Amino acid sequence: MDTLSYKTISANKETVKKEWVVIDATDQVLGRLGSKVAKLLRGKYKPNFTPHVDCGDNVIIINADKIKLTGNKMTDRVYLSYTGYPGGQREMTPARLLAKPNGAEKLMKKVVKGMLPKNRLAAHLLNNLYVYAGSEHKHEAQNPKTIDINLYK
Repeated sequence: MDTLSYKTISANKETVKKEWVVIDATDQVLGRLGSKVAKLLRGKYKPNFTPHVDCGDNVIIINADKIKLTGNKMTDRVYLSYTGYPGGQREMTPARLLAKPNGAEKLMKKVVKGMLPKNRLAAHLLNNLYVYAGSEHKHEAQNPKTIDINLYK
């Protein structure tokens, strides 16, 4: 054999096959669901994963208002933000965030964003995440397939 029989395939924007998937977040633990969704967005479950390319799927999360947090995290966990002004540090608990309008969507996006790499690609990947509090979504035209997130590691 004179030549290599295997070649490493590096995916690019034209060769990647993106799919649409629906995940039901009912009674799922927030952090565990978030880490699996972050892996789906990056494309880590695909055999042709390439770190610098958006090769992940488009993920639709439904029933985001029915997620769970274990222990006392709903009231004890604190998310900090800073307005940019002196004395402008704000803190928010998941319970207060869920009480706001679109709070479940904001909480889920905040968790997934923290599990993505801190670069420009992560900001692009976060646009592939669609979160809905109820069981209805507006992406029926894409023919998304429903997956059981508990089958993923």
